[in-house]
Amino acid sequence: MMRSGLARGAIAVALGMAVMRAGPALGQIPPPPAPVPSTTNADAVPVPTELLAVTPGGLTAEAVGTRAAATSWNARASEENLRGAAARVDEAWSAFLPRLTGAAKYTRLSEFTPPSIAFLTPQQCAGLGIPPTGCASLTGGVSFPLVFDNWVLQAGIVVPISDYLARTDQNYTAATHSQEAARWDIVSTRAASLANGKSAYYTWLRARGAVIVATQALNDQRTHLRDARNQFAVGNASKADVLRAETAVASAELTVERAKNLMDLSEKQLKVAIHAGDEESLLLGESLEGPLPPVQGNLKQMTVEALASRPEVKSADANAAAARQQAAAARSGRYPNLSAFADATYANPNPRVFPQTSSWFPTWDVGAQLTWSPNDILLANGSAADATSRAAAIEANKNNVRDGIEVEVTQAWQAVHEADFAIDASTREQTSAAEAYRVARELFNNGRGTSTTLTDAETDLTRSRLDLLNAKTDARVARVRLDHALGRDVVVKK
Repeated sequence: MMRSGLARGAIAVALGMAVMRAGPALGQIPPPPAPVPSTTNADAVPVPTELLAVTPGGLTAEAVGTRAAATSWNARASEENLRGAAARVDEAWSAFLPRLTGAAKYTRLSEFTPPSIAFLTPQQCAGLGIPPTGCASLTGGVSFPLVFDNWVLQAGIVVPISDYLARTDQNYTAATHSQEAARWDIVSTRAASLANGKSAYYTWLRARGAVIVATQALNDQRTHLRDARNQFAVGNASKADVLRAETAVASAELTVERAKNLMDLSEKQLKVAIHAGDEESLLLGESLEGPLPPVQGNLKQMTVEALASRPEVKSADANAAAARQQAAAARSGRYPNLSAFADATYANPNPRVFPQTSSWFPTWDVGAQLTWSPNDILLANGSAADATSRAAAIEANKNNVRDGIEVEVTQAWQAVHEADFAIDASTREQTSAAEAYRVARELFNNGRGTSTTLTDAETDLTRSRLDLLNAKTDARVARVRLDHALGRDVVVKK
């Protein structure tokens, strides 16, 4: 927005030059022989240098980054994902335990008269020579009593022997790898939030500095307008010079307002990054002045460091390992399933007791079973192929991440060197621009320079101020981005 305002000023200058070239008909007066001294500009706006003043105990980039990482909603979501992964680890660990079951059951049976059972007919008794008194009990029939209230207490245990050998350990290992990946995701999210918080802090400082530069530019334009009016009054300038200066003042005033709005917006963005309330006052605890920490090492060493330190790569490795273990567990479904079991029953009446009696009686059983279905082969092959393909996809995406990291490190490294060079170049640029502006103004006030030349000098001075402000800000942001690219901002919490 600042530069768009300058562009409008440049357009106004070009239009003013066209007016000047139109000739004396537009009000241009030949210059008098004696120069006219300038007076103090009473319309100057106080430059808000306090915007970049450091307050003891104020916010620093490191404090902002730490707070942004601690309050990041993305990190909070990653923490919930970690809790879910930890729960799946517990679930997988429980598969190592034998499966215990228990049941308590009451059943009321419908009543009926049981039939009697005759062992011999009277003719058979007579044929066997059994006396009638003895035969009566054999021919009269026998009935067994029924118990209509049934109570059962039962406990059982199943030991999945084949799962221990081919599935349980793989599932548990896969769950632990997934948990590790989720933990690295938290680290990655917090590191990104920390870097973004620091960058937001320096962006806030840049916006505050831009207000100062815009105010300085406005004062330069107002000084130019005052000088143009003075020169027009004595015949050293045309009416077009005055009008063009008034246009530049209006454009500079708009630029100041836009710079203030941008400063308010950047402060809001900073508060959002650290989740500060609107009532919280933000004070600077760090400035854009002072020496910068040197960047040591060459690009190849930095790339190796980044690939070894970045949590995104470690997360991808853990996810790929989890998928491979899931594939191994799925392949075990091709084979028969062997398990051992045992049951204990305490029932009234116990179905194993004959005849039934209304009394509690304990019984138990143990055994083993081997189950297998040809359909399991098809299901296992499909699940294993799916898990294997996911592992391959994760590996491919990890390589994409590695490629991106290499480019990111290169860009950040170049940005640091470019910003450092820009500080030196912009410092020399501002020194030259300030001297050029001083000379151009003196020439204009002495009737030996044109308003266009002075306008160009003012534009160059404003641009040099902005270039130096941007260079100082970019140098700090570039170091933040380089530390993030190298994984130096990673903090692993045990």
